[in-house]
Amino acid sequence: AAARRRRKLTFDRVSFFAVFLGVPLAIYLLFVISPFVQAFYYSMTNWSGFTAEMDFTGIANYQRLFSDEIFMMSVRNNILLVVVLPIVTIILALILATMVTVGGSSRGQIKGLKNSGFYRVVSFFPYVVPAIVIGIMWKQIFAPSNGLVNGVLVSLGLDQFAAFAWLGRESTAMPVTMFIIVWGFVGFYMVLFIAAIKGIPAELYEAARIDGAGRLRTAVSITIPLIRDNVQTAYIYMGILALDAFVYMSVLNPVGGPNNSTLVMSQQLLTTAFNDGQFGYASAMGVILAIVTLIFAGLVFLVNRIVGGKDTA
Repeated sequence: AAARRRRKLTFDRVSFFAVFLGVPLAIYLLFVISPFVQAFYYSMTNWSGFTAEMDFTGIANYQRLFSDEIFMMSVRNNILLVVVLPIVTIILALILATMVTVGGSSRGQIKGLKNSGFYRVVSFFPYVVPAIVIGIMWKQIFAPSNGLVNGVLVSLGLDQFAAFAWLGRESTAMPVTMFIIVWGFVGFYMVLFIAAIKGIPAELYEAARIDGAGRLRTAVSITIPLIRDNVQTAYIYMGILALDAFVYMSVLNPVGGPNNSTLVMSQQLLTTAFNDGQFGYASAMGVILAIVTLIFAGLVFLVNRIVGGKDTA
């Protein structure tokens, strides 16, 4: 026992823990935890962001948030994005990944569709384009007067779309925005699922084929259960994106869309802090956004564990 204690105090062991544990932990505390703590403190003050003076106001900012109709609208919009975007994106990515890996001929070797490599490149291409460029590009495509979408629809005889403002109408602004975000990310998650499906032994698919399982049954009973952790990871990352979505929203509808129909919390936070000069109040919005994000990730882990998955992403 004495020899074991002496080994624990050797210079090599102490230096190893100091370098590979202490340094990363210190960096994490300094650049991740410290800003969170600082933001939480500011959220309980009336700091304007441009002066050294600030008064401690307790939870007054949080009480004000829940009576702020504009902020609550942004929360509802974020919740809508969290519900729709991950589900649609992951389902489409799973379908595409299955098609290019095991969706080929039902005879012979297990393989994907013909020219599946081409489909991978084309599907992944939108992800390598910066989000700001995607937003600008699609804003021009959906432009009312000279946009490609309206031009095609009018050429097909649908004259009611001659000057249709897709991003300027409350009924279409959010659906169009969600379509653009899905378009930008479905290829990335398709590649993620392709890598996971490639790790599944082909013998399992061959056995399912022999037993008479169809493509849908094979996907539900073999593919999805065996890549459950990858789906969980994708769902969490896509959900976090939906809770932010700042770049897409600020490009497509900088002021939050008609009647704030596309306004998200991050947009309202920026406006409150830099346009209105209410950094304390904006910090409270940031704290709420962080809490909602943590709750979302926790719920995904909980649901995954209940249905038989692992705890790790």
